[in-house]
Amino acid sequence: MLSTPALVLAIMLFGLGLIGLLSRRNILYMLLSLEIMLNAAALAFIAGGARWGQVDGEIMFLFILTLAAAEVSVALGIVLQLSHRFRTLDADAFCELKG
Repeated sequence: MLSTPALVLAIMLFGLGLIGLLSRRNILYMLLSLEIMLNAAALAFIAGGARWGQVDGEIMFLFILTLAAAEVSVALGIVLQLSHRFRTLDADAFCELKG
């Protein structure tokens, strides 16, 4: 199987996620961009595994999928707490945290 189109798609998705992460100030959009970047990495592992005929790509995909689920559950809990406390989802407003 030719994995070059899949790798190009993974690079484009990773770049799109990175641009979204750096350009947005809303915490939810930043979280979605991070998820796009994780999915791009998972796609690259799948393409690499298919290229060399190994199952390691699928195993890494499962690890990334598990990591993404755990990251979303923790991050959404933190976002809910911050939105109740600061009444905004703007990342610049959270720099006023006091210990």
